[in-house]
Amino acid sequence: MVKTDEIAKNLVQGKNEMTLELTKKALDEGIDVGKILNEGLLAGMGIVGDKFRNGEFYLPEVILAARAMKTSMEVLRPILIKKNVKSLGLIVMGTVKGDLHDIGKNLVSIMLEGAGFEVIDLGVDVHVEKYIQVIKEKQPNILGISALLTTTLPVMGEVIKALEDSKLRDKVKVMVGGAPVTAEYAKKIGADGYARDAVSAADKAKELLRYQASHNTNRKS
Repeated sequence: MVKTDEIAKNLVQGKNEMTLELTKKALDEGIDVGKILNEGLLAGMGIVGDKFRNGEFYLPEVILAARAMKTSMEVLRPILIKKNVKSLGLIVMGTVKGDLHDIGKNLVSIMLEGAGFEVIDLGVDVHVEKYIQVIKEKQPNILGISALLTTTLPVMGEVIKALEDSKLRDKVKVMVGGAPVTAEYAKKIGADGYARDAVSAADKAKELLRYQASHNTNRKS
């Protein structure tokens, strides 16, 4: 019988094939998909995040673990959808118009999934209108905007302005990131949060949702 901590252990070690094999075996043995997700994959990514924050892991180790997470999630996702297993929240991700960089964004998306979020990835070169369209259709909790070029940084502000013009700004939290982005710049353009790396992005997303939940509670009372 597969133990979920074996899945977590292999994920932490970045063993992609073994993590996938154990995940499939656990499903075959009838272990609940939620247990595999929470006690195996999510627990493993939680350990990876802690090790990265503590300086025990560096980016290569995080990338290997994230790859193992993504591979096994591809097996679990259809089952989770059928069972209607709730995520922490919905996040839309995308690299802005004129920017074709996606390695950092992809890693952030995996880490967010590893933290328990549902992620819709719009890819790269995403036009302002596309962000607005998806926000209207999917009504996510958070919009994550990435830019890796200094020349495309202003587009982040354009997206936030478009949200305001469309009366959507108070309906979604905006988180920004990318090599040239700083906390000061995020504040300047009116973003709700900034993350300097994939691990802190997952932490920031949780923080934003906690604020959103408490703010909504206060408005109702």
